[in-house]
Amino acid sequence: MRGKFISVNSRSSAFAAFHNLPVRIGLCYLAAMKAKSVVVVDPEIMSGTPCFAGTRVPARTLIDHLEGGDSLDVFLEDFPTVTRKQAIAFLEEASERMLVAV
Repeated sequence: MRGKFISVNSRSSAFAAFHNLPVRIGLCYLAAMKAKSVVVVDPEIMSGTPCFAGTRVPARTLIDHLEGGDSLDVFLEDFPTVTRKQAIAFLEEASERMLVAV
């Protein structure tokens, strides 16, 4: 079994060919995640407050509206730059993360 793995200390050509592979995969994965992100954190937008992608609307605003008894429709009327798809995706992700944490 030991012979099937490439040693990290190896200077072989096989290792040289693949030593950057995890970094490349990581960057591709990161780019794919950013493309699908519903909420982004950017220091240039609202001082890094998590906001819905493509807007300056903090994600916390949706939570505040719902906690205050407003419907999703009221939130979307108040913040027309946020799409229904974004809001629902955010709520689904929050729900999934909450259930995993329990």
